[in-house]
Amino acid sequence: MHQQFEEYLQAIENTLAGYLKVPCEPGRVLEAMGYSAFAGGKRIRPILTLEFTRLCGGDWKAALPFAAGVEMVQTYSLIHDDLPCMDDDDLRRGRPSCHIAYGEATALLAGDGLLTMAFEAVADAKLPPERVVRAVGILAGGIGVQGMIGGQEMDLENEGAISLPLETVRRTNEKKTAALLSSACRMGVAAAGGTEEQFSAADRFARNFGLAFQVIDDILDLTADAEQLGKPVGSDLANEKVTYPSILGLEGAREYARRYTEEAVDALSIFAENNGILTEYVRRLLDRIN
Repeated sequence: MHQQFEEYLQAIENTLAGYLKVPCEPGRVLEAMGYSAFAGGKRIRPILTLEFTRLCGGDWKAALPFAAGVEMVQTYSLIHDDLPCMDDDDLRRGRPSCHIAYGEATALLAGDGLLTMAFEAVADAKLPPERVVRAVGILAGGIGVQGMIGGQEMDLENEGAISLPLETVRRTNEKKTAALLSSACRMGVAAAGGTEEQFSAADRFARNFGLAFQVIDDILDLTADAEQLGKPVGSDLANEKVTYPSILGLEGAREYARRYTEEAVDALSIFAENNGILTEYVRRLLDRIN
């Protein structure tokens, strides 16, 4: 990984620790929150927040509370996604899911705690108030019923369908996966006080990147093993989900992912020569194995 992104990663870990590794009563729920938050995620979303801050000429270190908030939301979504009432997965990032380690009730509260703390973190940013307010709105919009939560409900409604139009699967994943990525990128633009053109480019990048990322996730659910992936494989099939490979076949799905990746890269063109390391990062994720 590029040195700049390594610096982001270390700063993100330190910032998260400042919220999640502090004495607290009751301590069990905070422990469960940290258990999932520090389970070895790739930190894609907070990295994007910091990188878009940099691309727009802002101080990425000032955006760290935004980045921490985005990662807290991502972790909360995974805790809830693994619950028996949702995807019912016992393994996440190579170890027992939060509800297996701490019980369903505490896992539910841990997710709720992370969601709440995310907005506390965003509000902590030492940035002009109008930028903080805009970031709060961006995050709330990306994870609400018009975003991630709406996409999760659509995903549940789609379970058991024998077939679905490709457009339905795409719309579901635009909400379930791409909406939070868009929030992460646009919060970076907000942190920098960016232009409307930059907000639009960040959104276009994230929505195409999010679709490419989800296609690869669907492919890995069929082709990877649990040790590589760090979570159960074949869960889409077990949950009777219609996915990109089930509609397009493996090679067709890979081509779909390549197409969306190039659309994402094209959206970065307004940032001129400054976008090289992000372009490299995005293309490398196309070949990921977990």
